[in-house]
Amino acid sequence: MSDTLRHRVRVKLLRQLAEDGVPDSEHDDPRRIAIETDLDALSSVAEGDPLIEELAARYLVF
Repeated sequence: MSDTLRHRVRVKLLRQLAEDGVPDSEHDDPRRIAIETDLDALSSVAEGDPLIEELAARYLVF
């Protein structure tokens, strides 16, 4: 897979989820929910969509 901005953002989001560990089933974690929502959004847009750059800026992906 080529090293596109979209790929780097996806890798960063997945790494953050992995570093957070197993979710607490008794409490909603707003950070985890936000990351999962952003992953879903990233998957649903076409390459070159402005959302990819927005997420890259939000998660400091260069």
